[in-house]
Amino acid sequence: MAVVKRKKGVIGILTGGGDVPGLNPAIRAVTIRALREGYQVVGLRRGWAGITELIRDKKADNQYNYEILTEERVNKMGRTGGTFLHTSRTRPSNVCREAVPPHLKDEYDQELNDLTPEVIKNLDYLGIDFLIPIGGDDTLSYAVELYRKGVNIVGIPKTMDNDVPGTDYCIGFSTAVTRTIEIVNNLRTTAGSHERFLVLEVFGRYAGFTAMLPTMAGAANRCVIPEFKFDIECLAELLAEDRYKNPSRYSIVLVSEGAMFTGGEMVFTDSAQDAYGHKKLGGIGDLVSHELNERSAKYNQGRRINVVNQKLAYMVRGGSPDAIDSIVPMAYGNLALDLILQGVHGRLVVLKNGRYDNMPIEVLSGKSKVVDVERFYNTERLRPHYKKFAMKPLFIMTTEDG
Repeated sequence: MAVVKRKKGVIGILTGGGDVPGLNPAIRAVTIRALREGYQVVGLRRGWAGITELIRDKKADNQYNYEILTEERVNKMGRTGGTFLHTSRTRPSNVCREAVPPHLKDEYDQELNDLTPEVIKNLDYLGIDFLIPIGGDDTLSYAVELYRKGVNIVGIPKTMDNDVPGTDYCIGFSTAVTRTIEIVNNLRTTAGSHERFLVLEVFGRYAGFTAMLPTMAGAANRCVIPEFKFDIECLAELLAEDRYKNPSRYSIVLVSEGAMFTGGEMVFTDSAQDAYGHKKLGGIGDLVSHELNERSAKYNQGRRINVVNQKLAYMVRGGSPDAIDSIVPMAYGNLALDLILQGVHGRLVVLKNGRYDNMPIEVLSGKSKVVDVERFYNTERLRPHYKKFAMKPLFIMTTEDG
């Protein structure tokens, strides 16, 4: 027996993966429109974890697994950053034995367990007719699995890296770029006062958009990205040249967390992996800083140049959303409701060439979305190309088509 009362229908919504500004406005947009159209909205808590761990028993305490959303609740939270539904990096089709919920351990006792059958039963138990997952590649790739098993899915793309295929824009990207520019500009005074190199490590596991766009906007002299293995000697020479030309005697490089030296590999903090098989990245900024300091004397009359080294990390994903990450989530939420009202599912809402649209959710199973190095990145100068902007989308290199 379902534990929520049906109205016109029931819509479930969840947020998975990393938090970004713009998630709460998206939840608000979905909920307000859905309630006014006669639907009930169930917020699934902690991403895929909440619906996976739910206990199908009216006497069970499932307050940490879902909540019935109201206009008052989402209006209050819609002005804030992060996600009030909370989030996780759970993948129900790949749950290790230790992470299997206690009430399921007798049935699922393998090293890795596929709890998808439980997820589907739990969605049915809650009476959910349509499910709206908001997330990046990982969260939405599992949504594709559910869709193929009969769950009515409408996805909303979210990630600071802006690397979800099929869309020019993912919720969180604009705020991440805005925050990066602000923080870099604040650190200029320190770099300039001490005449140093400023090395800033930014997010970007496989795609370098979060390093490219701030650099293009003037926040940095150079950037190194995952799509191109860079020569550290070349970077040292370029930064020394930039520093020499700057009256304040400093220069700046943005380093994507997934960037790699020529002949090197990604740098991880440890060997532990999340449910999607990703090790935690971190440390390339430290290596770059060390190597720049070691090599700088060659380009500075025999004197080493000291380095200000800062990992931006969560500083660019915390706090309130900027204007774009307030407007786009509103539009995405209403786009999702437009589809549901038409009885359409298996779609991903997108921004494409400046227009809101939707794509088959299977687009997520296609090729990866990364920076087109040949078109947009100057591999000799280690910075974006500044040319041929006519008819490009708002964020320049953030579409597969142009």
